[in-house]
Amino acid sequence: MKALFQLVMSNKHLINQLVKRDVQQRYKGSYLGILWSFITPLFMLAIYTYFFGFVFNNRWGGSGTDNKFEFALLLFCGLIIFNFFSEVVTKSPQLLISNTNLVKKVVFPLEILTIVLARSAFIHTLISMGILVIGLVFVGGIHWTIIFLPIVVLPIIFFALGASWFLASIGVFIRDISQFIGLFMQALMFLSPIFYPITSIPQSLRPIYYLNPLTYVVEDMRRILIWGQMPDWKFTLIGMVFGIVVLLLGFHWFRKTKGGFADVL
Repeated sequence: MKALFQLVMSNKHLINQLVKRDVQQRYKGSYLGILWSFITPLFMLAIYTYFFGFVFNNRWGGSGTDNKFEFALLLFCGLIIFNFFSEVVTKSPQLLISNTNLVKKVVFPLEILTIVLARSAFIHTLISMGILVIGLVFVGGIHWTIIFLPIVVLPIIFFALGASWFLASIGVFIRDISQFIGLFMQALMFLSPIFYPITSIPQSLRPIYYLNPLTYVVEDMRRILIWGQMPDWKFTLIGMVFGIVVLLLGFHWFRKTKGGFADVL
C-alpha cells in the first residue's frame, strides 16, 4: 500500500495530464464532444426503462413501485456502477498492447496506466451520478444519506483497479483474454442485481451473488440514494476488504510481471 501511495503521489502530475489527454481523444473530431457523456447514459436509461418498465411492465421486485420514473432511477443506479466497472475491465487487456511505445520506455511507470484508465472512466461515472441526482430531485428530493456515497463506491473502485492490473498483465501474454472478458461482462450484467433487486433471488442462490462485488455497491447505492436508508455496513465492510485485497494483489502481480512486457511486445 505504501508503494502504491508513493507511486500515485510522485506521478500525480503525469496522471492528470494522461487523463486529460484520454478524455480529449475520446471525443476528438466529434461535434458534440463531452456532451456524449450525458447523451449515452440517458439514451441507455430510456431504452432499458421502456422495455423493462413499459413493454414487460415490470415492477421492482415483482411487487414494488409503479412509478416508472423511480423504476428508471433504480435501474440507473445499477447501470452507473456496471458501466464504470465494465469500461475499466474490458479495456484493460489491450491497455499495454495499445501503448507499446510506453512499455519500451524504461523510465515510464507502467503501473499508472490502469490508474489513468480508471480515473478517465470515473469522470463519466460522476457525470452519470450528476444526472441521477437531478432525477432524484424530481422524484422526491435528495436524502441526507447521500453523504455515504463515497464510502459505498470505494470498494468497486479498488476492485476495478486491482482487476485492471491483473488483466493488463495477462493480456500481454494471452491475447484471447480480451475476447473472454467481453463475453464475461455481457453475462455479468444479467447476473448482477441491476435490473432486479437482490431480494428477488432465491435465498439459496444469494451467497453466490454476494461473491459479485457489484452486488454490494449497487444495493447500497439504492439504499442511500433512492430510499434514504443507511448502507448495509456488514456488506460494505466485506466489499471494502475484498476490494483492498484485490487491489494490492493486482498491483503486486503487475510489478512482478512487467519485466517481461517489452520482450513479448
